[in-house]
Amino acid sequence: MESKDFKIGAKVEHPQFGAGIITNVTLTSYTIYFGTKGDKSIAAGFQGLKLLAPSNLSDEDSGGSGSSGISIQDLEKVFTNVLRRYADFPEIVELGDKWKKGMMILKPGDPNLKPKEIPVESFFHKIVMVRDRLRVLEQRINSNDTLTDEEKVNLQQYITRCYGSLTTFNVFFKHKQQYFVGEKGQTE
Repeated sequence: MESKDFKIGAKVEHPQFGAGIITNVTLTSYTIYFGTKGDKSIAAGFQGLKLLAPSNLSDEDSGGSGSSGISIQDLEKVFTNVLRRYADFPEIVELGDKWKKGMMILKPGDPNLKPKEIPVESFFHKIVMVRDRLRVLEQRINSNDTLTDEEKVNLQQYITRCYGSLTTFNVFFKHKQQYFVGEKGQTE
């Protein structure tokens, strides 16, 4: 594919993030909206990006003026993402079917102590709450006017490491696109 095919409105597929829509193009990168993964900046030279459907916007329209060739469903996804991002609406996250009505048993090393039983649904709910709070923290860091770009990047790296520490719990999620992704999983 030629780089001229990758313009605003084009549907593309990324090997890790799945299908998405290009929402912005610069000389060095594409901003792509990936549904539940949100916006991701992908280097223009990244070879793993596959064109699924070309943009039906004219070159004039791609610059931001005129009519949009983006479907209602695509716009709905964008607006839903914006609402989630800025209104603190929790995302609906489903527990994997095999874990429903399951029980976690924490067995102490000391045989004289009783084991603790925790419903998997309760534990999963706590994990999702941690993730939601990390996302809100991320948003507040990004929108903070007093932090320098370098400080924002440093704080973002800590959050990414937190996500990486939580990847063990991906086994509980029903949908892969809702998994925790750490540093190793973000290489594009």
